[in-house]
Amino acid sequence: MANLVMSGILEKITGKDKDYRYMATSDLLNELNKETFKADADLEIKLTSIIVQQLDDAAGDVSGLAVKCLAPLVKKVSEPRVVEMTSKLCDKLLNGKEQHRDIAGIALKTIVTEISTQSLAQSIILSLSPQLIKGITGPEMSTAIKCESLDILCDVLHKFGALMEADHEMLLSALLSQLSSNQASIRKKTVACIASLSSSLSDDLLAKATVEVVKNLKSKCDKFEMTRTNIQMIGALSRAVGYRFGPHLGDTVPVLINYCNSASENDEELREYSLQALESFLLRCPRDISFYCDEILHLTLDYLSYDPNFTDNMEEDTDDEGQEEEGDDESANEYTDDEDASWKVRRSAAKCLAALIVSRPEMLSKLYEEACPKLIDRFKEREENVKMDVFNTFIELLRQTGNVTKGQIDMNELSPRWLLKQEVPKVVKSINRQLREKSIKTKVGAFCVLKELVVVLPDCLADHIGSLIPGIEKALSDKSSTSNLKIEALTFTRLVLDSHSPSVFHPYIKALSSPILSAVGERYYKVTAEALRVCGELVRVVRPNIEVQGFGFDFRPHVHPIYNAIMSRLTNQDQDQEVKECAISCMGLVVSTFGDQLSSELPACLPVLVDRMGNEITRLTAVKAFAVIASSTLRVDLSCVLEHVISALTAFLRKANRALRQATLGTLNSLIVAYGDKIGPSGYEVIIVELSSLISDSDLHMTALALELCCTLMADRRSSPSVGLAVRNKVLPQALTLIRSSLVQGQALLALQSFFAALVYSANTSFDSLLDSLLSSVKLSPQSGGIAKQALYSIAKCVAVLCLAAGDLKCSSTVEMLTEILKDDSSSNSAKQHLALLCLGEIGRRKDLSSHAHIENIVIESFQSPFEEIKSAASYALGNIAVGNLPKYLPFILDQIDNQQKKQYLLLHSLKEVIVRQSVDKAEFQDSSVEKILNLLFNHSESEEEGIRNVVAECLGKVALIEPAKLVPALKVRTTSPSAFTRSTVVIAVKYSIVERPEKIDEIIYPEISSFLKLIKDHDRHVRRAAVLALSTFSHNKPNLIKRLLPELLPLLYDQTVVKKELIRTVDLGPFKHIVDDGLELRKAAFECVDSLLGSCLDQVHPSSFIVPYLKSGLDDHYDVKMPCHLILSKLADKCPSSVLAVLDSLVDPLQKTINFKPKQDAVKQEVDRNEDMIRSALRAIASLNRISGGDCSLKFKSLMHEISKSPTLWEKYSSIRNE
Repeated sequence: MANLVMSGILEKITGKDKDYRYMATSDLLNELNKETFKADADLEIKLTSIIVQQLDDAAGDVSGLAVKCLAPLVKKVSEPRVVEMTSKLCDKLLNGKEQHRDIAGIALKTIVTEISTQSLAQSIILSLSPQLIKGITGPEMSTAIKCESLDILCDVLHKFGALMEADHEMLLSALLSQLSSNQASIRKKTVACIASLSSSLSDDLLAKATVEVVKNLKSKCDKFEMTRTNIQMIGALSRAVGYRFGPHLGDTVPVLINYCNSASENDEELREYSLQALESFLLRCPRDISFYCDEILHLTLDYLSYDPNFTDNMEEDTDDEGQEEEGDDESANEYTDDEDASWKVRRSAAKCLAALIVSRPEMLSKLYEEACPKLIDRFKEREENVKMDVFNTFIELLRQTGNVTKGQIDMNELSPRWLLKQEVPKVVKSINRQLREKSIKTKVGAFCVLKELVVVLPDCLADHIGSLIPGIEKALSDKSSTSNLKIEALTFTRLVLDSHSPSVFHPYIKALSSPILSAVGERYYKVTAEALRVCGELVRVVRPNIEVQGFGFDFRPHVHPIYNAIMSRLTNQDQDQEVKECAISCMGLVVSTFGDQLSSELPACLPVLVDRMGNEITRLTAVKAFAVIASSTLRVDLSCVLEHVISALTAFLRKANRALRQATLGTLNSLIVAYGDKIGPSGYEVIIVELSSLISDSDLHMTALALELCCTLMADRRSSPSVGLAVRNKVLPQALTLIRSSLVQGQALLALQSFFAALVYSANTSFDSLLDSLLSSVKLSPQSGGIAKQALYSIAKCVAVLCLAAGDLKCSSTVEMLTEILKDDSSSNSAKQHLALLCLGEIGRRKDLSSHAHIENIVIESFQSPFEEIKSAASYALGNIAVGNLPKYLPFILDQIDNQQKKQYLLLHSLKEVIVRQSVDKAEFQDSSVEKILNLLFNHSESEEEGIRNVVAECLGKVALIEPAKLVPALKVRTTSPSAFTRSTVVIAVKYSIVERPEKIDEIIYPEISSFLKLIKDHDRHVRRAAVLALSTFSHNKPNLIKRLLPELLPLLYDQTVVKKELIRTVDLGPFKHIVDDGLELRKAAFECVDSLLGSCLDQVHPSSFIVPYLKSGLDDHYDVKMPCHLILSKLADKCPSSVLAVLDSLVDPLQKTINFKPKQDAVKQEVDRNEDMIRSALRAIASLNRISGGDCSLKFKSLMHEISKSPTLWEKYSSIRNE
């Protein structure tokens, strides 16, 4: 049937009537596009020859349709036919009539695009390559033919360059010869062609191409066009091959800089191309270019203000702010010259400088001294596009400052932040002048700069607010302002209001508020939403401190205008969701801040907020708004809506939406604290019933909030006995189930403790029955293998809180009961004894138990137990009991450590409990105790047992927090100890002494850090690993202490990431041999350390010298090393994209290997799962790379992405990761 249809179409297609031919070709296209279309051999021959013939049809629309037919045809006919078509078309291109040449070229490009199999690609390349080379180099070929051939060749190379390896040399020679052609169009297309070829060239041929181009550049030829082409060629090469161009920079950079400086006055393009090439080097060869960075910096700064045809008579300092605005603009724009191309040089200089800033974080301080003043000066640039680039370059400088100095507080005189602070007045002055310009684009750019400035230095504009107000006013109220400009101005205003102290703005509130409030009435929803967010900040600024009455600024005149503006938006129903949400949040702020001034307005406004709680789209925002109102110190009168609000909130606790339930619990808590007397017990009971269903270990955060709300309900003195009863019947059973979960920790555990204490306080529940239910929860599940260890700790904590809440008598009787359990030697119920020990420890920590005679001996008896967990519980108990009464029990523990060899490890753990508690509570030891403790710890620091050494190290570290002056010198002396065990113990101790909060030890250890961290080059691998872990802790908690040492430490650290052959040994296990890599842990630790350094000391880590070779080898290492390497790669892609893109090609292979790795057939489940994690981790890194790789990214990476998209399993994983 299909063939009948086809023969009908083929008959008409050759008819005389043009319309018939058009319709038939259209029908043919539809047939070919059908999934079911199949052609036999005869039909294939007919089809191919007819379509090739149609391409020459005199009617343009028919030949256009014929080209479209080629795309499906290539996929539907056999290989020989496609090759035959290709050679016919080639012949037309090279030898046919001129009018058919264009269409033949388009047809060939279509065929190349549609080739999908490798075998077809190879057959076509065989027939195409020689023809195209002939078209390019043939002496009799016209310019048009050469251009067309170059275009097609460029497409072929881009897609199949790697398949043409045999022809690479011939192609390269043919193309290089065309670089000296007299026709500009040929040279331009040749540059693109060589760039496409170069990404698949071998290093030798790449070197050949570069040498040839550099040779042409060095032999100063008379024709400037040739020089320009060669410079463009260098830029294109470096963009195409990335870091592989690095070795050739020594030859090329000096030549380019020389050309820049020696080019004739009017040869702007030469300079532009040179600067573009240098920009490409900076981004793609960061490691090899570092030698030339200073020179390039000076060059870009010179050309940033390069403007030979224009002398700037408008002296900076004579700027008179009151000057007429029109005159200001006219004078800047009075010089125009269409011939003047110097702006191109300035633009490329700005971009080159931006590349330098982005790729060299370590040069920041130098950039501030040399480049920053120049950039600020160039804000006055007269070409608008260039001005935008100058703004963007300055923004990059600010962003890099933010990246590098994240988490740093110190502002010494060389830190980038300090240097930036000195420049702020100049920036503001220059930007203010830009805000008076007429151009909208300029103003938007100026606000972007200000925004970034406030993000990096939050409080830097305090002295300049007054001068910025007119610019903001003008941007918001000027008739010519676009919505884009208004949004930028509002965003900046919001950031400024948020980051400066309120008193700074009080003189300007009037000037600021009127344009902001009129922006609330704008029609475009994005402007309105942003204006409402600004209003929220404005409310906070107008009345920063509700408690203080009359503090010099009268906020009352502003209350009603703000309220009215927001109310008009709040009551309006037909508007965007974003505006509705912003209006609700803003009104919540207004009521909570100005409620006492709005008593007559509240009955109108609060019902609207309640109404918004009924709407599914706005209910979450409304619930949060009520939380803000309820926690206000004004105690706003909510009587008109309170009942509605409580009933709506209680209903929300049943909803599936987690965020809504979470917000509801918080709001209820605030409401009950503030308005409990108005709600009453019946309301409470309904809430309690709903709460009981939220308490489970599947969502601990929600559980904590629910328990906190329970405590609030019970703590309310007015609550009737029925509330306590409801809690006991509904919530207590849930709490007792929860406490047996091994997952309970953190906030949820604290909430549980408060809950049990509140139950005792509310006096509705007997202490004994509560205690009994807690202790008996251990017995409940013998069939399920007992209760989790973590759960026992939770129960013990709750028991201790219960005892303290119940008073001394109950507490003593409980302790007696617990000690009886321990004395009872029937070790049948180990869980019971385990719990008794933990409870004694928890009670002892909170209360002195010395009134119970010999309690310490009873606990120590349990050290003999056959069960490991009871031994560790006993050591925990002993340590915590000692905390309750140090003078009595600490000497006892120290004495026991000396005398009891067998129990040493457990006793040291008890000592650790004591020391850790003291360091957290900032308590002091007696001097004699410290001496004893130190002697004892240092004696054990060489112990053969690793467990004892680790406990000793932790104890030393925590003692160092209490007594740094004694300990730091003692630790330092031991870094040179002959025993490797001692050296590693000392370094680990230092690691434990570096905590996130500021401590006394910081300034004492600062001068001595290097003697500890230099042990990274110790000959013992355990010591090296300890030093790496210590460096990691420093970089995470106190990066400022180690910054100055990094130039020396980083090479040593990088060396630890390399696989060391001498640490790999083979263990003979009889039937088979097992390879053990002793260096694995060290490499893993080293990469994890680099990971934390990237977060805190980015300006010191030279990413380009780390990625290749160290990170590259890590990506190909063992499973445990690959995981941190993938994380590092994602971080680098985010923070230093240019360094990663520069070497992207070399990172593809290890990633590809990882995602394609298949475990053995007989692999156990654990290995399969680990491999799955590994693949997901690699895909995460690939996703971050894909985010940063632009259009000219590596072909290897493109083909990797293509491979992932073709594999259903990989694509599914990749998509789920991308949506995380």
